[in-house]
Amino acid sequence: MENPQDKPNWERSVLEKIALEGLIEQRRRRRWGIFFKLVFLLYVGIVLAYVVDWGDAEGRLGDGKSHTAMVQLNGVIQAKGDASAERIISGLQAAFEDKGTRGVILRINSPGGSPVQSGIINDEMQRLRQLHPTIPLYVVVEDICASGGYYVAAAADKIFVDKASVVGSIGVLMDGFGFTGAMEKLGVERRLLTAGSHKGFLDPFSPQDAQQKAYAQAMLNDIHQQFIDVVRKGRGKRLKEGPETFTGLMWTGAKSIEMGLADGYGTVDSVARDIIKAEDVRDYTLRQNLAEKFARQFGANLAEGAAGTLAHFSLR
Repeated sequence: MENPQDKPNWERSVLEKIALEGLIEQRRRRRWGIFFKLVFLLYVGIVLAYVVDWGDAEGRLGDGKSHTAMVQLNGVIQAKGDASAERIISGLQAAFEDKGTRGVILRINSPGGSPVQSGIINDEMQRLRQLHPTIPLYVVVEDICASGGYYVAAAADKIFVDKASVVGSIGVLMDGFGFTGAMEKLGVERRLLTAGSHKGFLDPFSPQDAQQKAYAQAMLNDIHQQFIDVVRKGRGKRLKEGPETFTGLMWTGAKSIEMGLADGYGTVDSVARDIIKAEDVRDYTLRQNLAEKFARQFGANLAEGAAGTLAHFSLR
């Protein structure tokens, strides 16, 4: 027979068990919360270490001591990014203005990009050389210095390469897509209204117009001639022109020296040590800040890029 006194003990036992499990669950949640917070902080730390330019950690810039100033041009040359004319020029200006600078090296590793941005950098390099005639400006090519990259390099006093570097591609391209065939198969009708007979210039959803194609080719030829003139002016008598020099082909660093597109072999360290005679190399490259890096990483400019024309000029 059930003892009435056992019932309260049983209920108390159940309540204690529930309370104990609740405490255990709270502790478990607290531990997981701490764990995820630590993981998040670690992630933020890694991101900061990657994207933040901490500047000259040793506080050496501007101390007046003799050194070789270096600016890095990496990646596609375009209006936004680390290889924009604004950033490269800012770095070069700071390098030339430092009283301790004995020579400037522009280290290039670029497949090319915007002819406008490349031209702006080239013009500023010439201006800085005239403004500071006692400070030499050299280009050191790493993996690639093609098209717009070489457009920039041509303004230097000398160009140094590795024997396996890729150099050249002195040409211009205009690329895009045509979707008329796909539209016909899908039964899609293009309805384009314009004010101006050529406002739909090279529209990818309309059949290619022979007159517009000829006009685009004329623009390409004009920009190509500008490129050729820049190379001829920059390289002068060192350039050994041949039938393939300005065809858009690329060559190894070794071949580029033979063709007069480059002057010799060298790295940043060897040029600083053996030619500029200032082994201390200091980086004046202006890099993107944290907010800009995140905006670029997560595609803040995606809408702007999508709204642009599908056909564009490029020194690549």
